[in-house]
Amino acid sequence: MEEYETQKCASVHTRRVSLMSLLAKNRSTRGFDNSFKVRYDQLVSLVEAARLAPSARNQQALRFRLVTAEEAHLVLPYIKLGGALPELNLPFEGTEPNAFVVICSEKEGRYIDMDLGIVAQTMLLRATEMGLNGVCIGAFDHDAISEALQLNLAPKLILAIGRSAEHIEIVDIAEGEPQAYYRENGVHFVPKLRREDLIVK
Repeated sequence: MEEYETQKCASVHTRRVSLMSLLAKNRSTRGFDNSFKVRYDQLVSLVEAARLAPSARNQQALRFRLVTAEEAHLVLPYIKLGGALPELNLPFEGTEPNAFVVICSEKEGRYIDMDLGIVAQTMLLRATEMGLNGVCIGAFDHDAISEALQLNLAPKLILAIGRSAEHIEIVDIAEGEPQAYYRENGVHFVPKLRREDLIVK
């Protein structure tokens, strides 16, 4: 009984993190704290989250190559970050990501694309829950990545994972205003359409 009461008290004081708070914190990060090294088991936890995510037609065709700091040099030369801010040459020196999840599949088609989106978001939300951050990278040299990591499956998307070194803020905008992200005084601003503009009347 004493053990049960202890467990009961512990559960009452457990702080719950809401989905909405995770969504707000889950911002694409292009500058990372290089002193923090993502562990392999943390990347495995992201794969477990992906495993539990829905899969169109339940194909489960995606596979994951996990890259920690020891192999990060094999990925870094072949990725591009911050496509809307080419003049900044992101990431800045010393803020490069040191861990990646390379999502692969030999299959093509809209159902694979659906799964990519679902899985990427699920993994990034799990990373956010763990106190980490990340970004989806679609701009990369597919052939070079395949060769560098000796992949026998086609790389479709890369997630960079780490601890953010950036200050990111969401800015509400109205329909028709510029939607491209931008930076001012070291702050990265992400424009988001207002909720009322998203609802079809």
